[in-house]
Amino acid sequence: MDNKIKLTKEKRHEMIASIKTYFLIEREEELGGLAAGLILDFFIKEIAVEIYNQGVFDSYRYMGDRVEDLLGIQK
Repeated sequence: MDNKIKLTKEKRHEMIASIKTYFLIEREEELGGLAAGLILDFFIKEIAVEIYNQGVFDSYRYMGDRVEDLLGIQK
């Protein structure tokens, strides 16, 4: 299974802009596009898969609860 998170070019540009804005507002540091892109790549490589997996688990648990609700309407 390929764990690589793929972004559209537009979404990648949006995320890089967001990282640059965050650093400027929160840390008063001006970050270039290359540095922000490297930070984004790090997040995708090291963190994104865990967040994705947590979302899958949360969805699984939510759907399990809904199935239990459905069984409650049996006659």
